[in-house]
Amino acid sequence: MERLQKVIAHAGFASRRKAEELILEGKVKVNGKIVKELGVKVTPNDKVEVNGIPVEREEPVYFLFYKPRGVISSVSDDKNRKVVTDYFSGIEQRIYPIGRLDYDTSGLLLLTNDGEFANMLMHPSNEIEKVYVVKTKGMPAKEKLRSLERGIRLEDGKTAPATVKLLSFDKRKNSAIIEISIHEGRNRQVRRMFEAIGHPVIKLKRERYGFLTLQGLKAGEIRELTAHEVKQLRVLAQNKK
Repeated sequence: MERLQKVIAHAGFASRRKAEELILEGKVKVNGKIVKELGVKVTPNDKVEVNGIPVEREEPVYFLFYKPRGVISSVSDDKNRKVVTDYFSGIEQRIYPIGRLDYDTSGLLLLTNDGEFANMLMHPSNEIEKVYVVKTKGMPAKEKLRSLERGIRLEDGKTAPATVKLLSFDKRKNSAIIEISIHEGRNRQVRRMFEAIGHPVIKLKRERYGFLTLQGLKAGEIRELTAHEVKQLRVLAQNKK
């Protein structure tokens, strides 16, 4: 279910704020009845009208995107930098990313126009596994890697336990390649975790999200999720709550 004003805005009738005004003014009907409360939620089966005009909702679409570095995880940017939706020029639906990856982080990102699905995956109680490959400055000692596994104190609280695996170490370049698996989605979390142990991230890539991988894709490429994959993600998210 989605908030009524969001459905109206997403259908292109008005901005979210203007949609709220239309509701308060009594210009919106749900299943033939005028609605004046902003907290109302509707399902895809509910009939929504604005000033007597039916709101046509888009068919839901779900994409897996291999986000390159140097791209913003947004639909627009006030600094005119490249955004993820620039790679979806042939898609008519108004899609947006589920969560985000930093400007300098590459890897697996999901996009959709299904607000209920996006909210389900981003819910704080959702513990879907996210696997990253990190290139660090210097070689972290075993005890420092163990501290990441146990959970480390950051400014917004202690992180949940993680799984950490050293993949390689380059003495000449004084850098290490480490795989880390987390279940949280805090802002810049992986980068902050490694900064906290004194080994800043040089390069970061999200390799896996739940059971989804980047297999078969190059940076900047897209594929649509199968109906079975969408169902699996729903089940995975619901089982974690």
